[in-house]
Amino acid sequence: MILKTKDFYYELPPELIAQEPLSDRSASRLMVLDKETGSVEHKHFYDIIDYLNEGDTLILNDTKVLPARLYGVKEGTGGAIEFLLLHKHTLDTWEVILRPGKKAKKGARFLFGNGELKAEILDIVNEGNRLVKFEYEGVFEEVLDRLGEMPLPPYITKKLEDKDRYQTVYAKNPGSAAAPTAGLHFTPELLDRIKAKGINIGYVTLHVGLGTFRPVKAEEVTEHKMHSEFYILPEETAELVNKTKEKGKRVVSVGTTATRVLETAGMNGMPLKSQTGWTDIFIYPGKEFHVIDALITNLHLPESTLIMLVSALAGRENVLNAYRVAVENKYRFFSFGDAMLVGRNLITGK
Repeated sequence: MILKTKDFYYELPPELIAQEPLSDRSASRLMVLDKETGSVEHKHFYDIIDYLNEGDTLILNDTKVLPARLYGVKEGTGGAIEFLLLHKHTLDTWEVILRPGKKAKKGARFLFGNGELKAEILDIVNEGNRLVKFEYEGVFEEVLDRLGEMPLPPYITKKLEDKDRYQTVYAKNPGSAAAPTAGLHFTPELLDRIKAKGINIGYVTLHVGLGTFRPVKAEEVTEHKMHSEFYILPEETAELVNKTKEKGKRVVSVGTTATRVLETAGMNGMPLKSQTGWTDIFIYPGKEFHVIDALITNLHLPESTLIMLVSALAGRENVLNAYRVAVENKYRFFSFGDAMLVGRNLITGK
């Protein structure tokens, strides 16, 4: 069977796209989807602990979103410019997207924050992006935190009042252009309750790129070229996953990003080994999962690689039906929206 991108389309009323997070992270709704039967339950995210058993392992992505959107002016002319940081090449050299691009010829210079941060265009690279060198005093991350704004997805049009609400409470390693949104539902108190129940927590890092929002333009799914993202699987996390599997317990991935790290490592077979690199793994129906047993995730865009990954785990028809139910029940969608837990026999853990 040839999978078409349009096979992953569903109708979504625009008013269901969440424009801001709830005041209480863990109060989001939670749809529980049984991958075997397709049945669903409606809960709240704080109920997630009831679906996790002693000895299970949660894997979280501890990447930290950079306030990577900068507004400045061109040196000399004062023309307005917008930078969006994509990837760090060296200490002070970054690949960026600029708007308007025509103002950014090689050698052009720009000022941000009354000159607190300066940038010079070194080269024109992939897809018209620019390689720029920044000049500043002090620590770059601190300068960026003062001057930058969170690079919210294009479907969120409301200004975010609190930058921390686009970070997980366990964010640690700066480098993402977007949040691993499944993790936004956790609070420190909920994580403490989970640990107290005897559930293990392990961390991976995957720096989320803007490619996560890129629409799939290919007519056939297999023709889509997946974006590449940098990841780290620490030794202690690999060992934790291996021990969990040896004991017959479940590995529950928090988000598609953590899933991509684990399944990239799992392609070499078990047991997992510590590794670092770039992954462009593309998981869609027909692909096998080697590591994860269940997935916590948000409700994703139609025809996106993310809904394809969830469909690979639970079946396309089950997922699309669950999304229809979510629309009927007015769930909140996308980055600041509600969550799903997907797996089999989730209550008993069998």
